[in-house]
Formats: sequence, structure tokens, C-alpha cells
Amino acid sequence: MRRLLLTAAAATAAALALTACGTTEPAADKKAEKTAESITLTDSTGTEVVLDGPAEKVVGTEWNVVESLISLGVDPVGVADVKGYKAWDTAAPLKNDAKDIGTRGEPSVETVAGLAPDLIVATNDLKPAVVKQLRAVAPVLELKAADGTDPIGQMTKNLDLIAQATGTTAKADQLKKDFDAKIEDGKKKLAAAGLAGAKYAFADGYLVSNQVSIRPYTGGSLIGAVNERLGLKNAWTVQGDPAYGLGATDVEGLTKLGDVHFAYIANEQDPSSTPFTGVLTKDKVWTSLPFVKKGNVHRLPDGIWMFGGPASMNQYIDSAVTELTK
Repeated sequence: MRRLLLTAAAATAAALALTACGTTEPAADKKAEKTAESITLTDSTGTEVVLDGPAEKVVGTEWNVVESLISLGVDPVGVADVKGYKAWDTAAPLKNDAKDIGTRGEPSVETVAGLAPDLIVATNDLKPAVVKQLRAVAPVLELKAADGTDPIGQMTKNLDLIAQATGTTAKADQLKKDFDAKIEDGKKKLAAAGLAGAKYAFADGYLVSNQVSIRPYTGGSLIGAVNERLGLKNAWTVQGDPAYGLGATDVEGLTKLGDVHFAYIANEQDPSSTPFTGVLTKDKVWTSLPFVKKGNVHRLPDGIWMFGGPASMNQYIDSAVTELTK
């Protein structure tokens, strides 16, 4: 901007001075190089994000963003809720001692500013007021967290934007190819086991105030979309939310599923997330369900982040296929 504000006379004088000292050509080359390195992106809000070059010092305010950064070979300098990330998203472990910037919903703007990042990658799950504060610290690439109409498409779109901002587009292309190959491999294995078109319901559950709440992953969820590409039929009939495709039901609601394969995720570091192996083992409705009686209940390993990127989805595919075909 300062260069644009130079007067014509000042610009001419500067050019003459450069000619006199014999540095006109190198200066021009450097300017061209700087322009070539700059990156201009448009984020999900339509905001133009301009970077001097590929971002290296990056802060991630959401776990799926952090996972994508690590998968692309970029170690984030700041991560929201480091402890939570390590517990719930094991597909792309942190390789560095990233600074904890606070919670995913309320990151510390002061802590982020202290890191002097080149770029902050956030999602629209963050409050607009917080995003505005972060934009005063560094360029913010705000991504759409999820889209129930095209969950996989949104996942890859976000990956591509992060890759463009960090100069890792070749790595992103490889990650997408690996994901597609994983889908095809899993689909073949399920078909070979006679499970093509099998009715399948995936959920997580929580015990809050002695009440069990179950969260179905409908076809509009990322997990649901992956399941469908694997050739499984989503057994849930409940409606999911527009963004994440997540529904809500209780134990009684499970009686509508019928004879299906039921899979769920939990985490031993969060005791409230394990009702299927806890209080429900003594629940008459749960124990009378056809899939429970037949042993078609599958607990997937801890640490698979259901809202992650290709790394988490690859991890999910491997786990789900292994459980269903054993």
C-alpha cells in the first residue's frame, strides 16, 4: 500500500537512484518474486484472504482444521484444547509442542496474538465476534464446518483451501486419492463378506443427569455419507440437523431400527460417553433389541474423530470394515 501512495515524482527519483547504483534489475526481480509468492484466497464467508506467501506459522481453532494441517505436513503453532484433540482425534497426532489457545468455542485472542501467526484457520462454528477479533491479529481463513447436503465434498473443499494457503496442494491431492482408494477397498471387503446393502446404524451416546441421550449419524453426516459410499444402507429414519446431519433419540427410539448392524463410538477419557457398555447393559429395552441379542453391536476404537478430515475417515473405514467382517 505504501508503494501505491508514492507520488510520481518520488517514484521517478527512486528509479534514478537505483539506476545510479546499478541495482535496477535485481530490485525488479525481487518485486516480481514477491508478487509471485503472494496468495489470495476467498474463504467460505466470501472474505478475501491475502497472504505474503504460503503460511508456515498457523493456528487452528477447530480439531478438523488441525487434523488437516498435520495431514498436509504443517505443524500448527496453536491448537484449541490440545488435551481434547489428543483424546478424540488420533488419526493425525500432534508432532510438535503446540500452544493451547483455549477452548474451541472461546479461544484466547491474546494467546493467539502472542504466537504472531501467519494465518489463523477457523470454522463458522466460531462466533462472528471472535472471528472479528482474530482478524485483527492475523489473516483468518474461515471455513464452513460442515454441509449436510454434501459432507464429503465439504470435507475436501476445506482441505483444498487449507492446502492452497499453506502451499501443500500436491499433498492434498494425494490425501484425496488415498481416501478414494480406501473407500473402494472397504466397499470390496464388505461386499465379499456379504454386507453390500446391509442395514447399518452408527451413533454415539451420552449419560447426562442419569438420562441416556443417543445421537444418530444420518445420511447427512460425514460418517453417514462415508457409510453410503461403502455400500451400506443407513438405517436411521430420524431427521438430522442441516450442517452435521446429527439426529437425537433415546433408547426407545432404537426399537424402530429393527434387525441391523449397530456401531458406536465412545471414549474412556469421557465416562459420560460410554452408556452402551454402562447403564444400558441393565436396561430391558436395550437388551431386548434384535441387534443386541444377535451380537451385532460394534464398538469402534477410541480416538476416531467423526467430524475430521480424510485421515479420520480412513481410520473410521478401517475400523468399521474390520468390525463388520470379523
